[in-house]
Amino acid sequence: MTNDKFIMNKIAYLQCPTGISGDMCLGALVSLGVPVEYLIGKLNGLGIEQEYQLRAEFVQRNGQQATKVHVDLVHDRHHHHHHDHEHSHDHTRHLPEIEQMILKAGLPSRAEAWSLAVFRQLAVAEGAVHGISPEKVHFHEVGAVDAIVDIVGTCLGLDWLGIESNEEGLPLLYCSAFPTGGGTVRAAHGQMAVPVPAVLKLWEMRGCPVYSNGIDRELVTPTGAAIATTLARDFGSPPAIAIKQIGLGAGTINLPIPNILRLWVGESANLQSNFSDSEDSSSNLETISVLETQVDDLNPQAIGYVFEALFAAGAVDVFTQAIGMKKSRPGILLTVICHPENLLSCEAVVFRETTTLGIRRTTQQRAILQREIQQVEIEYGQVRVKIAWKGQSPEKVIANVQPEYEDCADLARKHNIPWREIQRLALQRWYLANG
Repeated sequence: MTNDKFIMNKIAYLQCPTGISGDMCLGALVSLGVPVEYLIGKLNGLGIEQEYQLRAEFVQRNGQQATKVHVDLVHDRHHHHHHDHEHSHDHTRHLPEIEQMILKAGLPSRAEAWSLAVFRQLAVAEGAVHGISPEKVHFHEVGAVDAIVDIVGTCLGLDWLGIESNEEGLPLLYCSAFPTGGGTVRAAHGQMAVPVPAVLKLWEMRGCPVYSNGIDRELVTPTGAAIATTLARDFGSPPAIAIKQIGLGAGTINLPIPNILRLWVGESANLQSNFSDSEDSSSNLETISVLETQVDDLNPQAIGYVFEALFAAGAVDVFTQAIGMKKSRPGILLTVICHPENLLSCEAVVFRETTTLGIRRTTQQRAILQREIQQVEIEYGQVRVKIAWKGQSPEKVIANVQPEYEDCADLARKHNIPWREIQRLALQRWYLANG
């Protein structure tokens, strides 16, 4: 058995103190080392290379250096002439056409899938705002060339960086809460309040956390919101991450605080500690998150459901303890142990399914034995047996052998035999086979 399960997962976190836009995403990715030439080469497959030029430069934002990526439209002088038929395709691309461009571009498979998902999300939001189907959405400034380059380029960059995918195929990307911005912005339909309707709809679709940083400008663009709300796994505080590199993508305008999107790239911390080699090599260290809350006004019938929902959300273990609370009320202490990347989803379950108003979080190290599941055959059927051991071959020492409870229970019920007898037979068979 190898230690593959302890290999680090490469994850990323978007920190958006002044919002997010497509070109800020590209800037952060180029800052992290994604070559502009690579992006241009892959984007050329979309068939729009005559319509724009891509370039990057270092700029200063309030004394801090960041990378600014420019998508210069070649037909920019026609940008607002919507009746100029020669260039009308700049403004009237619809979702099916953009999807076909992406599918025919020969992109890496993950970048292709992510790009399609982002454009679909943006079209669904715009369609909901205008009361039309996503396929009929007229992308205007939001969609034409610059958004295609921003969205597909961002997906190419995340793929190039090797950000891991989750079980749904999306990147292991997290995102901070969004600043709302304020004031008004000029758009194809005239003056609009900030946040513009498409951004509000995208936030609503994902239940995003937002706040005001006091800056009355457009801080989150529809393109930026579509990228974040489609690709980010969760929103809010950073996940447990060992930071390896920070990318800094500059926004266009100067603001009271540095207008920079910060993309943290690192390794998830639910993995073997870097220090484990210098410690007892018989066990592996991993980082886990512990959530705790106490409640005294919850119907006890809800607790069983809370357990099920927490395990479905990725909890490693859940338990309760009886405690005495203020005003001499009996209550329970609910404790949830999970890997850091599942902290936010477990926390959401506790807030949703219990009456608590606050949850404490701690991060702890735990030593875990290496383990595997084997099967044994007894006269009544098959039983899975969990084996845990210390050390490496040839010094490997078996520390624990336990038949799986559910397998023993199923056979005990089926054959009307005591559970302890099934467990004894399974252990006996395993020890006979393994000397």
